[in-house]
Amino acid sequence: MIDRQWGMPISLGSRIPLASLIQTLAVAEYLNFRHAANALGVSQSSVSTRIKALEEDLGVVLFERRHRGVRLTDAGRNFTTEVAAGIGHLDLAIKTAGAVMNGAVGRLSIGLLSSIGSGFLADLRRRHREERPEIELAIFEGRTDEIIRQVREAKLDIAFVVGAVDVPDCHSRQLWSEALMAVLSQGHPLACMKRLTWRDLAAETFLVRQSGAGPQVQDHIVRRLVEREKSPRIRRCDVGRDTLMHMVADGEGITLTSEAASHVPFPGVLFRPIADEPDRARFSAVWSPHNRDPALRNLLDLATEISKSARSG
Repeated sequence: MIDRQWGMPISLGSRIPLASLIQTLAVAEYLNFRHAANALGVSQSSVSTRIKALEEDLGVVLFERRHRGVRLTDAGRNFTTEVAAGIGHLDLAIKTAGAVMNGAVGRLSIGLLSSIGSGFLADLRRRHREERPEIELAIFEGRTDEIIRQVREAKLDIAFVVGAVDVPDCHSRQLWSEALMAVLSQGHPLACMKRLTWRDLAAETFLVRQSGAGPQVQDHIVRRLVEREKSPRIRRCDVGRDTLMHMVADGEGITLTSEAASHVPFPGVLFRPIADEPDRARFSAVWSPHNRDPALRNLLDLATEISKSARSG
């Protein structure tokens, strides 16, 4: 068919009412105009008129009319098969759109500083997978500044970082905290001690990463040793967490980590609590206020619930 105004071909389907297609499928199911009309809650004449108009538009006969009902023609059988498939796709699209709007299906991109093998984030991910199995959680690791930048650029939905965060165009919420642990090689002279103090650690060389939580760890070490009138010995390393742990295992120095990380065994190293450390590593979620994804809201609600439960417990 040609659009007379523009001289362009137009789709016949673009002007066929959906009601006509639904009524056609009903007649194909019941093979009777009256029964189909009763099932749809409309008049028989309405069904008959719509299908006659549809046949005229298509230029084919869909049904052979008989005294006690109708029979599908070959053209009608092919047409209704394709229409049923199309209606099914449309119904799925509508249901999927509603599910996405309700946060029941979809995908969330999450930025982290390090592994989620244990602790709060592992619990959050496990609970979320149980309660929202149709939501994919895509995990990305990176430096604090990098993953916050990606949240601001809408490349990540949320970031979990160490410490309080003050980003003018982002929301943040502190969710959990963990005790700080010293990490040393199994052959270290202090390995025989079950608990350490900052005085015990004062003469050690601390290895800290340049990325991730490394800058915060370095600031904390400096503050604690200066408080004790000691000069910190810090070696900054542009490496990942696993390489840093291997360096500790080889006796190149010691480092600090959070309690959750200590629950993931690493060959050649030991984790020891610091008896006189009053502070805990605090972790926050950061997200954009412009991100209205219901799946993100559901994740934040679950994270807050887990956080409150952990504090009350």
